[in-house]
Amino acid sequence: MDLRKRYILYVTVLLLAGLNARGQDHLYSQYFNAPVYLNPALNGQFQGDFRANFNYRTQYTTSGSPSNYFTAEMDYNIPQFGGGVGLMFNRSSEGGQFLNTNSIAGIYSYSVGSDDYILSFGIQAGVGNRNIDYSKLVFDDQIDPQLGIIPGASSAADALAFNNKYYFDTGAGINLVVGNFMVGGATQHLNSPNDSFTGVPVKLPFRTTAYMTYRLDLDADENMSDDEKSYLIPSVVYYRQSSSQSTAAGIEYKHRSVSAGLMYRSGGQSGPSALVLSLVFDLFVNRDSGEKFRLGVSHDAQVSGLSYGGTSGSSEGSFNYQTINPNRVDTPPKFEGNTHCYDFY
Repeated sequence: MDLRKRYILYVTVLLLAGLNARGQDHLYSQYFNAPVYLNPALNGQFQGDFRANFNYRTQYTTSGSPSNYFTAEMDYNIPQFGGGVGLMFNRSSEGGQFLNTNSIAGIYSYSVGSDDYILSFGIQAGVGNRNIDYSKLVFDDQIDPQLGIIPGASSAADALAFNNKYYFDTGAGINLVVGNFMVGGATQHLNSPNDSFTGVPVKLPFRTTAYMTYRLDLDADENMSDDEKSYLIPSVVYYRQSSSQSTAAGIEYKHRSVSAGLMYRSGGQSGPSALVLSLVFDLFVNRDSGEKFRLGVSHDAQVSGLSYGGTSGSSEGSFNYQTINPNRVDTPPKFEGNTHCYDFY
């Protein structure tokens, strides 16, 4: 394919994606290292008072039009609630950064339960924004058949009616822990916001997430603390948004402060299938209080669909910090003695 045709195809695909407003939300391979993005019911579920999570994903870096995603989560644990309050910011830059999406949301979560189970609920609400950067687009009349892109050339292409769209957005989730088993689910875009650039209403489809995970204690017969034990943690996560769906299944081996995981993610209609390798390190400042840093890295290698050699796969990095309030009143956690959701990751 010559240069002219390649750019025409590139621009056409990107514009169709933006005009139809059918782009899918980004997904993290390190889903449990972005717990509030996965499910607002996991907000406030940690040991300590304050937690901050940061996740970054770069996708198909050598494809010519890479996409980048960033999430920042901050939540505050309220022991009496068995949950808390939080704030989440998301940003995505797709198609060589011509299409950008930003959102910010507040989260509230609460838990009920007994000695046998913990059932958590979470809700979120916020504002989203999508915009197109026309300076990064190249149209047919800006390309010379022999020389390629003409520097500084203007285009006669009409601008979209709305290239900077704001909308209200909501979501909710639920999570259940029974013994060493956890199951949960969440739905985003419950109010079906209109994020169309054309003026013709196009609803942002629901993003539904469901997951199951189990914690197998490999040292159950040993007289050891939880921090010294080893675990196998298999999990399955299912995503669906409009006609696109994906299932991720894998297993994590956790020994003290180090975790290693291997996962297979099916692409379905949303993209190629991939193998994912992840490593997570917990660096404790104070084990008794739960104050710690967590660093995670992972890499996706496509095994079907797009060529790995042509895209270099996708890579993720995550950073987590949680701490205590030195002036806190020593309040025991709700449902003390139970297994909590944070014990699974």
